[in-house]
Amino acid sequence: MTILTREVPLLIMDFKKTIEKLARGSAEIINIANLEKKLKWSHKTKQPLRIKAGFDPTAPDIHLGHVVLLRKLKQFQDIGHTVYFLIGDFTALVGDPTGRDQLRPRLTVEEIKENAKTYKKQVFKILDKEKTKVVFNSQWLAKLSSHQMLALTAHSTVAQMLARADFKKRFEDGAEISLLEFIYPLLQGYDSIQLKADVELGGTDQKFNLLMGRQLQEANEQDPQVVMMTPLLEGTDGVKKMSKSLNNYIGINETPNEIFGKIMSINDELMLRYFEVLTDRGIDEVKQMHPKEAKLLLAEDIVAQFYDRKFAIGAREEFIKTFSLKQRPSDILVYKLKPSVVEDLMTILLLNKMVVSNNEYRRLIKQGGISFNGEKIDQLDWVVKPGIIKVGKRRFIELI
Repeated sequence: MTILTREVPLLIMDFKKTIEKLARGSAEIINIANLEKKLKWSHKTKQPLRIKAGFDPTAPDIHLGHVVLLRKLKQFQDIGHTVYFLIGDFTALVGDPTGRDQLRPRLTVEEIKENAKTYKKQVFKILDKEKTKVVFNSQWLAKLSSHQMLALTAHSTVAQMLARADFKKRFEDGAEISLLEFIYPLLQGYDSIQLKADVELGGTDQKFNLLMGRQLQEANEQDPQVVMMTPLLEGTDGVKKMSKSLNNYIGINETPNEIFGKIMSINDELMLRYFEVLTDRGIDEVKQMHPKEAKLLLAEDIVAQFYDRKFAIGAREEFIKTFSLKQRPSDILVYKLKPSVVEDLMTILLLNKMVVSNNEYRRLIKQGGISFNGEKIDQLDWVVKPGIIKVGKRRFIELI
């Protein structure tokens, strides 16, 4: 068991309630009995547990899908434990094969460093900086000798690797699988050995990699880490996993009004799921509320996690004013039309990043998703004139 010098406050009194809180919104815990044992040991010895979570800096933006796991880390911090926020700068060079149906392009060292900087800036909107240790796995993985690397590969077999659902499918489809990808889970497991992790958190898609950490710790005579898996959060479409590439994400660096508006766009079923994994509110209490009022509360609670509560209240008031009372948004973008020049709407919207492409503009026009002063625009070559243009559900621009 890990021994650290910093004492943990005696905050854990009711272990049952503590575990219930930690387990809320979790998809699976391996295993709860060992988690309780570690919590009791920590309470008795006044030593904090080492809570590990790894993040490959493959994309610079943190969204609500990541927040599900980060909130769980914060819960451990709140009862006195130390979080190891591991940035996989070395493993990012390999590329995590989890959930991939093809080889993943490898990032350059420069891209990894830049993304890692952005992660560090965002993560402390949620985590307690004083109880977080940011570590990079290149500190130990880059130092492994060829002998050590070969010894590491002896702890797994090709059959074990091919039992993974993603590898199995690619193998059956005749798609390429590199030997480098086989090594990734072993490297992630080695991280747990190096950190002497007591608990490791990850998404349900990381189960194979998380269990590899337990396997390697046991082989190295360490007490195996508890594995806590969080669900993969659906995006604003209510169907697919939240992802920037699918444009169904809610980023924590977005403005309060943007976050609030996106939350209000989700369906009622997804709203309850968001309440469960992104807030501490009781689900029974929420179910007794009117769906619209509950969603307003959800949006306010989520905005307040990343900004001061007054910004969340302001975003709520702005949303009600703009969408319920049909008033002009106070933070509307303004575009000054050029005199004696014929301008087209698509170019204006592209220049102001209201649409991302010509195709999106055409699709929105066809679907009735662009309006002028409340009236839908149904012509691609609509004649531009002063007034308020609404794009989609939450984007506004005033032409003057």
